[in-house]
Order: sequence, then C-alpha cells, then structure tokens
Amino acid sequence: MSWIFLVGSGVLEAVWALALGRTEGFSRLVPSVVFGVALVGSLAGLALAMRTLPIGTAYAVWVGIGAALTVGYSMATGAESISAVRVMLIVALVGCVIGLKVTH
Repeated sequence: MSWIFLVGSGVLEAVWALALGRTEGFSRLVPSVVFGVALVGSLAGLALAMRTLPIGTAYAVWVGIGAALTVGYSMATGAESISAVRVMLIVALVGCVIGLKVTH
C-alpha cells in the first residue's frame, strides 16, 4: 500500500509543479487552489509512504516520478524542447526509480 501512496504522491508532485507555473505569483485563483490541494496531497502521500519505506528510497522515487512527469508533460505540450538525449535521460531516470522499487 505504501508504494501506491508513493506513486500517487509523485503524480501529485507533478500536478503542483505544473500548477505553480500557472499561478503567476499566486495572482490566479484556480491554478493557486490546484497548487495548494496537490501540494498537501503530495506531501501527505509521501508521509504515509515513509511510514514503511526507507526515507531515501521514498524521497528519490517521489522526486523521480514528479520530475519525469513534469518534464514529459512540458515536452508533450511544446513548453520544452524534445531531443533524443533528453528522452533517453528521462527513460534512465524512470529506470532508476523502477530499480529502487525492485531492489527494495
């Protein structure tokens, strides 16, 4: 169950990171609310996962999921450039996250 909380909180990390970019200094209400709700949910899920998972593993997986999804979404929407090297690095990041799960 901890891994489910961890993956869910990693997804919410990407949500709050993307919402934060749209708040325009917290002057826009909807993105600011999405940011706040996703941030609280993300940290709560991480805290629940850390009850049974090692802190280093949980944090690395949380950050890895959030980073990969944030960059992937940004590349898919054209906000960031796509290159073979960038895609390979994201795939490597995801592979490392999976490796942490497998070796746990």
